[in-house]
Amino acid sequence: MISAPSLVPAQAWAQTKVTIAVGGGACLCYLPTVLAKQLGEYEKAGLAVELVDLKGGSDALKAVLGGSADVVSGYFDHCVNLAARHQELVAFVVYDRYPGEAVVVSPKHTGEIKSIKDLAGKKVGVSAPGSSTDFFLKYLLKKNGVDPTSVAVIGVGLGGTAVAAMEQGQIDAAVMLDPSITVLQGSHPDLRILSDTRTGKDTLAVFGGEYPGGALYSTAAWIKGHDKETQALTSAILNTLDWIHSHSAEEIMAKMPPEMVGKNKELYLAALKSTIPMYSPTGKMDPKGADAVLAVFSTSSPDVAKANIDVTKTYTDKFVDRARKTTGGAK
Repeated sequence: MISAPSLVPAQAWAQTKVTIAVGGGACLCYLPTVLAKQLGEYEKAGLAVELVDLKGGSDALKAVLGGSADVVSGYFDHCVNLAARHQELVAFVVYDRYPGEAVVVSPKHTGEIKSIKDLAGKKVGVSAPGSSTDFFLKYLLKKNGVDPTSVAVIGVGLGGTAVAAMEQGQIDAAVMLDPSITVLQGSHPDLRILSDTRTGKDTLAVFGGEYPGGALYSTAAWIKGHDKETQALTSAILNTLDWIHSHSAEEIMAKMPPEMVGKNKELYLAALKSTIPMYSPTGKMDPKGADAVLAVFSTSSPDVAKANIDVTKTYTDKFVDRARKTTGGAK
């Protein structure tokens, strides 16, 4: 569970309880979801939000599909992937403009792995099998002519467990995100990165356009039956995004739970500073970005390619537009 020790305000008893499953809370890609709780934005919107921290996006998705959580804080690409199986998932506020994922070589294997092609026959870590990190890996392998089945995919999480697996050489490489990449670079300045999507420029080089990462999403049925809660969650995230873009990295770090910042504050701060441009200023889906997600999955998944997915049904800007009409702010 992600929570800050605090007294429950009296009005919380009248608030609506919503459970959000997070695909790895320590990852900076999910920071807006955690920061919204730290800033009290959910409470202000009339919600008592419980954040459940899971190993990866696929686990968070299972929690919602299984009924133990209401909403996923995870990567939008799951909505597209599940549409091929006729499961309607809809993203309603996007907080990451790009994925922030990178393929990193274990410091113990730098000499033998110099390109994506060299990953054939190797052990590669992802947050959890079936997560966005796994999708990203398979896409890059196919793009570089490597049979994805020739690579052993191992779930290592996104935080300290991933860093430890890399440093101990338990895996040959991994798909990682910040702050873990920057933490690893702190001990290994010559760390080899084979592919990177932590900046707009790098994302453009990999995908040919913006590629939305983290979003809040749920089943179409839940959203339809919980209009008020969906609107409240959207407003909380938008207020948090506005707060992020009007405060310094130091001020943001000061609000985050100490266990997420970790012992090395300097490295966390460095990672946060480089991550801030990744956070959406608007909360809206870039339609070209959604098309890019569909195109990537169509190349790497035969099921998606033949499913004739209408990608516009996998997201909605309705709640963002409604919130901005009420509060103003970035359009």
